[in-house]
Parts: sequence; C-alpha cells; structure tokens
Amino acid sequence: MAAPQPRTTPQDDRERFQALVEEHLNGLFGAALRLTRNRTRAEDLLQETFLRAWRSFRTFQPGTNARAWLYKILMNAYIDSYRKTAREPEVVDHDDVDEFYLYTKVQESEDFRRAGNPEEEVLARLMDADVKGALDSLPESFRQVVILSDIEGFSYQEIADILSIPIGTVMSRLHRGRRQLQGKLWEYAKRAHYVNAADSPPARSGPR
Repeated sequence: MAAPQPRTTPQDDRERFQALVEEHLNGLFGAALRLTRNRTRAEDLLQETFLRAWRSFRTFQPGTNARAWLYKILMNAYIDSYRKTAREPEVVDHDDVDEFYLYTKVQESEDFRRAGNPEEEVLARLMDADVKGALDSLPESFRQVVILSDIEGFSYQEIADILSIPIGTVMSRLHRGRRQLQGKLWEYAKRAHYVNAADSPPARSGPR
C-alpha cells in the first residue's frame, strides 16, 4: 500500500506559489504588455492572472507544465477583458499577400545566404517599432497565436491547450497571421534596404 502524500500547509502553498510567480513574472508581464499595448492595463491583467492562479493553485499538479498553465490563465483573463471592451475584429485573409514572398526575396540576397538563416536574420534586423506596429494591426485571433508561437515559443499543442481551440485552428491562424505580418512589413523592408527597392509584392494571382 502506497504511503499517503504529506499534506501541505497554507504557508507551503504560499511559498510554492511565490516561487512560481517569481520564475515566470518577467515573461508573463512581457506577454501582457504585447497583448494589451498599455502598461497600466498589462499590470491589471497580470494582477487578475495571479489572482485567478492563486484561487486555483491547489488544483495545479506539481511537475506539469507550470508556464503553460499560467499562460492559459493569462490568455483567459485577457480574452474575458477584451470581449468586454471591444468587438472581435473581423478575420480577413489577404489573398494578394503571397505566403513567403518577403522571405523569398530576402533569401535571394547573397548577404543573407552567407548569414546562414535569412528568415531569422531579417526579422532580427527589422526595427522593433515597425514589428510592434505590424503585430498590433493583426486581427486579434491571429495576433494571439503569433505572440504565443513566435515570441513566447509555445508549440502548436501548447497553444491549442492554452487557447482551448483545436490544433488545426492554431496552425491556420498562425499561417495566416504570419502571412499578413510579412505583408505589413514589406514596405519597411524595402525602405531599410533589406530587399531590393525595385522588387514588389507578387501580383494577385486571382481567386483561389
């Protein structure tokens, strides 16, 4: 017969929770800032996140993915707040923005070929303000998955669990969000000479 697990005290729970908060605080606050675009609202969102996390902390299983658990709470709190203050933006698929044309043009550059990874290099060299502006302009459902995948580094399955949506929906939103993001960054990339100024996005290929 297995020995019973020792019961934790409220003080034990507080110490475990505080350690968990301290470990993930910076990442969660960064994500809150990207989601809300406002420091005060980000602080409010973080406070609500930790309040919800503490209320359900006794249900958290030690040894499981604490970071994903906290981000799920953060996203739920954000979505609840967002729905109270704004109508969900219409999801628009821009057919005239070819999937990887920005990356294709960059890969044609000898300098970027020598760099070894042109996709990562061009995104690293883009100005933060331009990337932020482009990211902020995405439809909300696309922006969430791009932030969770490309900035926070979660897997498709983790994002599906965090947002409580099918993994296929995650992949579709990420695919379309990245495509729109690349299109919005095209003009900046030309101005910054990361692509040839004479180049232009491919012409619309017609209905699909």
